[in-house]
This record gives sequence, C-alpha cells and structure tokens, in this order.
Amino acid sequence: MSDPDPAVGKEPASSTPPPANDVAPQKTAQAGDGAGFRLDLKDALTPDPSTEDMYLVQDNRFAYSPGQLSKLLNPKSLDAFYALGGLVGLEKGLRTNRDTGLSVDETSIDGAIPFEDVAPKGTPKHGALGDKDPVPKDDNPAALGAQTTYPAGTPYGDRKRVFRENILPEKKTKTLLQLAWITYNDKILILLTFAAVISLALGLYQTFGVKHTDGTAQLEWVEGVAIMVAIIIVVVVGTLNDWQMERQFNKLNQKHNDRTVKVIRSGKSVEVSVFDIMVGDVMHLFAGDLVPVDGIFISGHAVKCDESSATGESDLLKKVAADEVFAALDAVAKGGAPASGIAKLDPFIISGSKINEGTGTFLVTAVGVNSSYGRITMALQTEQEDTPLQKKLNKLADAIAKLGGGAALVLFFVLLFKFCAELPNNPETPTEKGQNFLRIFITAVTVVVVAVPEGLPLAVTLALAFATTRMMKDNNLVRVLKACETMGNATTICSDKTGTLTQNVMTVVATTLGKSTSFGGADAPLEEPDEKPKVANTIPNVPIAEFTKGLSTTVKQLLVQSNSVNSTAFEGDVEGEKTFIGSKTEVALLTLCRDHLGSAPVQEERSNANVVQVVPFDSAVKYMATVVKLPDGKFRAYVKGASEILLAKCTKVIAEPGSEELSTTVLNEDDREMLAETITSYAGQTLRTIGSSYRDFEAWPPKELEGLSELTAKEFDKVHTDMTLVAIFGIKDPLRPSVIAAIKDCQRAGVFVRMVTGDNILTGKAIARECGIYTPDTGGIAMEGPVFRRKSEEELKALVPHLQVLARSSPEDKRILVRTLKELGETVAVTGDGTNDAPALKMADIGFAMGIAGTEVAKEAAAIILMDDNFASIVKGISWGRAVNDSVKKFLQFQLTVNITAVALTFISAVSSDKEESVLNAVQLLWVNLIMDTFAALALATDPPRPSILDRPPDRKSAALITTRMWKMILGQAICQLAITLCLYFGGQTLLGYDLEGTDEAAIHDQLAHSTFVFNTFVWLQIFNELNNRRLDNHLNIFEGITKNWFFIAINCIMVGGQILIIFVGGAAFRITPLNGKEWGLSIALGAISIPFGAAIRMFPDAWAEKMKFHIPWPTMPWSKKKRQAKKQKKQLNDTEAVTPVASTDGTPQKTKDVSSGSDNDDARSFHAPLRILTSIRGERARKHIRRGFREYMHDQKVKVKDKAHGSKIDVRIQDREVKP
Repeated sequence: MSDPDPAVGKEPASSTPPPANDVAPQKTAQAGDGAGFRLDLKDALTPDPSTEDMYLVQDNRFAYSPGQLSKLLNPKSLDAFYALGGLVGLEKGLRTNRDTGLSVDETSIDGAIPFEDVAPKGTPKHGALGDKDPVPKDDNPAALGAQTTYPAGTPYGDRKRVFRENILPEKKTKTLLQLAWITYNDKILILLTFAAVISLALGLYQTFGVKHTDGTAQLEWVEGVAIMVAIIIVVVVGTLNDWQMERQFNKLNQKHNDRTVKVIRSGKSVEVSVFDIMVGDVMHLFAGDLVPVDGIFISGHAVKCDESSATGESDLLKKVAADEVFAALDAVAKGGAPASGIAKLDPFIISGSKINEGTGTFLVTAVGVNSSYGRITMALQTEQEDTPLQKKLNKLADAIAKLGGGAALVLFFVLLFKFCAELPNNPETPTEKGQNFLRIFITAVTVVVVAVPEGLPLAVTLALAFATTRMMKDNNLVRVLKACETMGNATTICSDKTGTLTQNVMTVVATTLGKSTSFGGADAPLEEPDEKPKVANTIPNVPIAEFTKGLSTTVKQLLVQSNSVNSTAFEGDVEGEKTFIGSKTEVALLTLCRDHLGSAPVQEERSNANVVQVVPFDSAVKYMATVVKLPDGKFRAYVKGASEILLAKCTKVIAEPGSEELSTTVLNEDDREMLAETITSYAGQTLRTIGSSYRDFEAWPPKELEGLSELTAKEFDKVHTDMTLVAIFGIKDPLRPSVIAAIKDCQRAGVFVRMVTGDNILTGKAIARECGIYTPDTGGIAMEGPVFRRKSEEELKALVPHLQVLARSSPEDKRILVRTLKELGETVAVTGDGTNDAPALKMADIGFAMGIAGTEVAKEAAAIILMDDNFASIVKGISWGRAVNDSVKKFLQFQLTVNITAVALTFISAVSSDKEESVLNAVQLLWVNLIMDTFAALALATDPPRPSILDRPPDRKSAALITTRMWKMILGQAICQLAITLCLYFGGQTLLGYDLEGTDEAAIHDQLAHSTFVFNTFVWLQIFNELNNRRLDNHLNIFEGITKNWFFIAINCIMVGGQILIIFVGGAAFRITPLNGKEWGLSIALGAISIPFGAAIRMFPDAWAEKMKFHIPWPTMPWSKKKRQAKKQKKQLNDTEAVTPVASTDGTPQKTKDVSSGSDNDDARSFHAPLRILTSIRGERARKHIRRGFREYMHDQKVKVKDKAHGSKIDVRIQDREVKP
C-alpha cells in the first residue's frame, strides 16, 4: 500500500470490484465498528517505489522475500498479513516453529517452499504486478547491494543470506581530509596563513630579487615557511585528535547498542546478542523491553506497546494473537460480515517500540536494514553536541580572543605611529621599509596568536575522551557526553537498594508457612523495634530439612505452582552452569522450589498449569497475580507480592501443612499481629519479605470482573479480598563488599546518599543503617512512599534535605523526590532499572541505568549505564567527573598564565625595540602557544583521579569557571615570569655581559644569543609551571600520583627533547643560536624558580586574595548581546500580550500566558507530560508543525515578512484586527 497513514491495520476502502477468486471479500460491513472494512489481496504485496530490490532473492529457500515481509509494516497491513498466510503461513514459509523456534543446529537449508504453498489460494505473489518480478531502478538510493554469501556450515547461513543479519551499516565517518579542512577553518589560522604568504613573498623577493654585497646566505624566506610548517603541524595534530575521538565514540556507541535478548531455540529459552537475532526466531517479550526487530505477535498476556517513537501513535496499543486476527480475516474472506473492531486488531510488533505491559512471544519477520526501524535509524544518528563545559570554555576563548585582538590593535597602531614618525630620517630602501612594516603587522598578529587559547577546546575534548574510555573500564558506559563532567559536581545520589547496594544474589533463608511452621529468620534484628511485640510468636522454627519433610505433597505442589506461574524467570545455561535467568527474587523462590520442594523443570510446571489469566506486576500495588484452572473445574488466583500488603488482604491462613487435603483456618487478630511481627523481624534482619496467597473461584471471570477484555491490578483489586495466606518468604540479599567504603567516600566528598527502595520501611532502614546511609541520630528521616507523595510543596522542601530512606516507593515518588531536589538547587544523580523509572532518570542531572537488571527503556532514558550494577562504580564516576573538571581547570590555569605573560612580553619588548620587533618572534611563539599547548593539554588532561579528589565538597552549578585560587596562581606566576624575562631582556648587557649595541660579528652573535637565552628561559618557565599546575588546591605536593600517569611523563620528555632540538638545530627558522653550558644552566635554574614561587603563592591565604579582587562595573552598551536579547524578549512579551486577549468573567479582556512557551521551573521544560495526556492536549511537536490550512499558512508567512520590514507597526494592525467585532 502506498497510503502513508500509519493507522493500525487500516487500509483505504478499495474502489475496485472484489476479486473473483475464493479468498476475495464478498461482503462489506454495513454497520458497527467493522463498517467499510474489506480485504484487498490484489494490492497487498505490491512493491513500494525504491524497494524493488528487496523482492529479488537468488536461490531463495524460503517462501518469502524480505520485500514481501516488509509489506506487513509499511504501514501496518492486515491485507498483507492475510496474503502471507497468517502465522501458520509465516511459520511454514520461514521454516520455523512457534513452540520450539529455530534449531540450534541449522546451517544451510535443503529444498525450497513455493509461495503458493503458504499463501491463500489465488493471492498474487507481487500484488498488482501479479507473479512478475519487479524491476529495480538503477538510481535507487535505498538499494541494499549484493547478497553476502556465507561458507558452507555457517550457522543459519541461508537465513542470513536471504534476510540479512540484525546489524546496521556503520555511520559514514568523515575522511581525514574533511577533518583537516574543518580544523583549518579557524579564523586565527587563516589570518596566520595570510601573514605567512605575505612574509614568504617578501622574503623570497629579498633573497632572490635584491643584490647582496656581504656574500652571506640570505634566508629571509625562512620565517614565512616556518609559520606555514607550524600551521600544518597544528592542523595535523587537531585532525588526528578529531579522527581518534570519532573512532572512540563509534566504539562506545557500538558497545551501547550491543545487548542480550531472550529467544527460543530448539525448544529452550536462551539469551543471545541482539546482533544474532534471525528472521524466524521466536522471541520473548517482557515489560520494559525495547523491541529490536519486526515481527508478528504469537501469544501472551496483556501485552501493550508504546509505538510513539516508531509510528507517532501516542496511545498504548494492545497486541492481539496472530491466530485470532487471522480467524477474523478469514471469516471476512469467506464472505462473512466483518467483526466489530476488526480494523483495530493489531498483531504487529514494530522495531523501536517499547513494551509497557505484559509478557508474550512473537515471530521475527525482519531484521537489520530490512526492519522498519533499521531503514530509518541512519537518519537518527546525530553528532555529539558540545557539553556545558565546552560551551562555557568556547565563550571564554572568544572573550580572551577579543581582548587579545584589542591588545594587538593597540600595539599595531602604536608601532605604526612610531614607524611613520621615523620615516623622514629613515635611510633604508623602500623594500626594507616594506619589510619593516610587514614585521609590525606580523608582530601584531603574533599577539593575537598568543592571546587565543587554541589548546582550550582540545584540552576539554581530550579530558572527556580519556575519561569516557577509562570510565568504561570502571564499568561506567557514558551515553551522553555531558554527564561525564556533570557527574563530578553531583551533590546527592538517589540509589536503588536491590542489586546496586546489595549483590542481587538472592537466597530464601527464612519462610513462615501459615501459622504452622517456619525455618530460619531467628537472628536478632539490626535495629531494635520501637515497640515490644504485643503477641508472642508461637510458630515452631525448625531446620529447613525438617521443614520440607513435614510438608505434604499437596502443600508442596501449592508452593511450587504459585511460584512457577507467578514468575517470568526461566531455566538456562550461564557459563556452562544450569541456572534460572530472570528477576533475582523470582530466581530465589524457584531455586527453593527446585532444591527443597521437588519441583519439576519450571517450563514443565507452567505447561501443566492451565493458565487462564495473568495480571502483570504493578509497582503501584506491589503484587502480581495468575489465575489457573484446577482439575476439578474451579479456578484459583495465585498472588505474589509485598508481604504486608498481601497480609492485609487475607482473612484465612493455610492449616495442617502435613495433610494431603488442603485446609485453611480463620486468620484472627492475634494471628495477624503475630505474622505482622514476623514480617517486622525479617525486615529487621535485612531480609526482603515476599508474601504468597491464593483464592479459589467457582467460575472465571467472577461477576465483579465480567465484561472486562483485559485485567489490570487496578481491576483485580475488586476481587483481591478474602484471600488465604500461604507463606511469608524472607530473602537475603547481602550488601556488596565495596558499598560501605563507597558510601563513606561519598560522604567524605560532600555527596548526600539516599536510598529509594520498593521494600518495606523496616528492611530499608535496616540495610540503610548497615551500609551507613541511615543515621537517625543526626536527624535523618525514613519515610514510606504513600506518606511522602501526599506532602505539600512546602512540606517537601522542608523534609527532603533530611530524607535518607524512601521505602515502598513508586516511580512517581522517585520523580517527585528528584524534582524537589533540583528545585532546591541540588545536582542530582539517580539510579533506576525499571521502565517506570525512565521519567526520573530523564529528569535527573545524571541518570544511571542498571546494565544487568535494567530494562531497555531505562537504559535509553539514562545518561550513564552501570555495567556491573554496583554502587561503587558510581563513586568512580564521581571521581572521573571531578578529574575532567580539574583537568580542564588545570590547563586553563596553565594556558592563561602563558597567554598573559607572552602578550605582555611581546607588547613591552616590541614597543621598546628600535626595530619594532618582539623578543619572541612569530615562529618561537607558535612553538610556545600552538605546539606546547597541545602537549600540555595531553599531559594535564590525562591525569587520573587521585584519592584526595574526594576530600572536597562538589562545586555548585553556579560556581565560577576560574576561582579566586586559580586567579591567585595565574597572576602570581605571570608576575614571576614577567619579572624574570624582562630582567633578562633589559639587563642582558649589565647582568650577563652581552654586547647588545655593537655592529660587528661578535656583537651580532651576542644579540642572537641574548634573544635565544630569553626564549629558552621562557620555555623552561612554562615546563616547570606545568608541573606546578598539577594541583588546583593549596597543598604543596605537586608530584602526587605523577608515577601513575605515564602520559604526563612521556609528553614532558617530548617537550624537553623538542626544546633541546630547537636550540641546537633551530637555526634560521627560529632565528636562534646554540647556547653554552652556562646559559643552559641559568635557563633551567631560572625556569625552576616557578616551583618554589608557586608554593609561596599557595601559602598566601585565599581570603586575602578574595579581598584584593577589584570589581569594575561594566556598562551595558546599546550594541551588546545582553542588551539585544533583553530588547528581543521585551518585544516578544509585548507581542504576546497584544495578540492573546481573552475574556474574563466580567467581560473585560485579560492577558494570558502561553503555557506551551515555557515555564519558570526548569523541570517543566525537561519533563514532558505523559503520552496519554498529549492525546487530548496538543503535543509540543504538533503545535509547531501541524498547520490550520494552506491559506492560514501563507497568511502567517506574509505577516512574518511584513513584521521584519515594518517592525512594530504590525502589532497595531493585529490589535485592530483582534478588537473588531
């Protein structure tokens, strides 16, 4: 179908008469929801333009081509589903089995299945083309290319050849030449190129066009060539860095995209990589999954999908079993009336959609580039955006460049006026005068070069690249780059308990069966209860062997069946060991059944149970339920969930567990109190408590639930009464060994840790106290979610700063907590693993999703994925985040010191020079500024975090980029360096005996040696100052951790080696001469002064430095950016007030605020309304893109043009139009 409407299963009514064959629809509905529906098989499989190549498969051993299967979802087509033979046809045509899946032994496939054997009789193979093969267009941009052939014996070789693998082609990366061109397109580099070309042209003219009398070799052209070489080196270094960065991020993205899914192969559920899914696989669906491939729904319980990211449909769509849909379509094909709502039947599973509710299986029909999501994924790949720190640094670099440009302009005019004033008495030739003028120009340009911190963007890029790579080794997969730096400033962490603070290796260590017997759970609680037990615990406590021995077969089967059907875990092999795979709580209960209650394989237990209804787990009510049909014709609802919630719903308790006949007894108040205290006791021993109950029904559904097409926990609550309590399980999940130390590290770093858990408050408090989170002695508060969410905004803001444990919390409670913390100015990190955690993960400054236990939806919403689900990895993330910020600040401190010193030195020496020349020429400054900055960025950006990095509180969001302590070091070192270099420059003759005024050969050598000595000393000052900048605090040990950073040592060796090489062989290019031993010793000794001087600066109190700061109130100029923005905002506000009058209750016009335009609360922008709300309130994207009509659109465009041309006059016309009757 070419109709672009993505409505579920809805095709346009055909205007052609019905086909004459026996499958053509003969009847059209006249009334009801099925009115107008008809099957159209003639057009069902017609190739869409640009997809013809998908229909042509050589040596196809299957009944279908990828093109025919793509018609199922292009858009959703019930016609195509019927034309392909429904699920039975797909099963046969794809050579698979809905129950056992693909065979693990499949390689090549013998024989072939004709299309006619699986499709309804008379169905044309290629729609409107009949059985004729489509002809692909030569210029088809979507052509898939030649098929890949696989060697004989390759697993699923024929299947991969025909239907491709579930791997998308890699994003086309920029070539080195493209990256080089991007690097070169820098205004400063272009300006330098311009100066270098002019310098080279004049130098060549002086060398070859002017007659020389002294007979010496003339090398005036060398300076121009040296500048060009320096530019080339800078471009090459920048290009290679960008290329390396792109490769690293591609690797990270590849790691992020790789995940495991559960499929059925050879009758067993196994976990495979998402890249290994094949067409024909039978794949499991669980709530929270992100569907990676297209398929047809086989069967399941209450499966609902969010397809908004794939189709734009904002409602959750319920999936209907394929056989049920085919039966309804087949009835229409045979002439029957369409069933009510037939057009809305939806058996289609779309790649890119999210499973919000339910469980089930589906048959995979398209993977990789052939899937609906795969064909558009390439367009969704975006470039990495600049992080907040990068943006802040770019602004700083621009500001410094403007100041440098101003200094260069002042210097140029000062030297120009001086040059012009000396012209009347200047005996030089015009060529020499032109060369002198050019030297003035190059000196001014050099000041700009010195002032612009080219290494600054490079430093933050390198720091982020290095940190993300190393964080990956520390089990932090960074998905959003800015999270890497934001993590260092986190002020609070809201952590889950299970799997993050604990090991998520759960074992049932205690069980109370009714009020008859129990085992385990007799340890003393960590925290004494507030009140003494009102009722003595009379339930016998025996060893587990005696406990199981005293249970009858009937009771054992009751426990086994209740745990088997109320679970989505399954048996599988992990590293060669037979185990259960799934929720750790469910795994613990199934392990108890297998090891102590004689359970058969879980799949066999589920097959033996006649399941008629499943109520999926709902975090709002904390339980799940499954209804099974008993052999005697009755129905039993098994419920599993939070023990205190289930206990409140029970009126009976199991009795006489040793009897073969199941019996119950009334649960009186004393019994209820005793069992409640058992739950409290288990929780006080840090055990997770799970309850199990059941209720028998004569018929299902009962009258309270009649007429409901599906059953949710909310509906099940109507019959969730009068239950019989079976057991209370105590599950031990020990703390991770590293958690206590990690939480102490957080507290030392000024990061407030909170536990947010779904467990009851007693378990939460006990575990929080054990790991050091809960400290009631210092005013810490523990609270339950239902109480928390009922607090007012004012109460929340007063309460949250002291909240340490939030128990029995729902995802909405977590979102409220995050929102309140952000309103209080905190930088919030949140952990989450469930689908419902996505809003909180998205709203937080840094969202951590669990890499093992987390659902795909949670991972998509998170900024960082914890690959090991370990809280200690979060602390490592904090350390690396601080290391990134520190690395950038270290380099910034180093860079600004170099810039201030070099600019001042260049300015002073050029103005004081008779030849208007700086003591540091352009090539020397390029070495200092462009080349050494790159090395310094590499050295300082690769410092790993030291343990002491957690000895300080986090920086607030509003903290200045350059602190008072940094300014103290920058200005102090700049003064030190200027004092040394200026003394050497002006006192060279007096202090060192250089002849700076003579004109003979010895004097010329002395003058060259003098400038070389100043240059060498200046460079050594920078090398030693780089060591000085390894610390930002006032501690004196600048060598801490230096032996752990081999990058730093190696890069400094390269810098020292490069400087030595330049002095000895730089010659004419740098305009220097080799130095003797005395000069080398003095250069290094004077350079080393920056280290003790740095120690003296650190000892200078910060408070004194703060008071010495001078504040200049800068006036806001009419042309300034802030002024323009303020003026623009004022105009927009006036326009809004003028155009949007509404009537008040008394009939007078009032101004309204457009709620879609923004909000005073940052969270309102970051957290959008749920999808269900956006169906009734027009969504943000719809408001922006959906127009009222063509005439209104043209009118709006004309208004915009006139508004630009006439300014505010349009406001008057709009007001006139609005007030007209």
